[in-house]
Amino acid sequence: VGSSSLLTCPPNSNITMVAWKINPKIGGPCTLAYRPDKNKTHTTNCSDSMNWKFRTEQELALEIRRVGIAHEGNYTCEVAGKEGNFHKRYRLTVLVPPRLMLYCDGHGNPICEAAAGKPPAQISWVPEGNATHKEEGHDNGTVTVLSRFTICSTNMINATCIVSHPSGKQSKSIAC
Repeated sequence: VGSSSLLTCPPNSNITMVAWKINPKIGGPCTLAYRPDKNKTHTTNCSDSMNWKFRTEQELALEIRRVGIAHEGNYTCEVAGKEGNFHKRYRLTVLVPPRLMLYCDGHGNPICEAAAGKPPAQISWVPEGNATHKEEGHDNGTVTVLSRFTICSTNMINATCIVSHPSGKQSKSIAC
């Protein structure tokens, strides 16, 4: 989320027309079309964050700037040329890194929260111990994972929460 993405079409030296057909999970379909013989583009129902990226005359791509959850969906590039028609399909899935918060509850137990991640984060603890996990889904498709670590020993000084997610790993330590 937040970065740019570049989706490429099949390269073809004798292109007569190229079209991107986009079916996002949220919102209606959109189309971007290009005719090289007239050097003309046409866009229907697409957001301003999506546009052509002309790398070479034979290699056309779709650039999505500031990728967000709303961009998730199916993307198909259709190329018409003298050698025939070709297409390439993409399924765009957006990763949202969770925000890590670590605090102590009223009983002196550490609470680790991986807020608003997509997909849901995995939480583990060092040292290993008894933990309960709870997930809360949000309307935008993100999930908050809450993990309560129960301290069985009174001589434990620090607990470290480790949050694993496809976007990366994070950790924080706390003494309650």
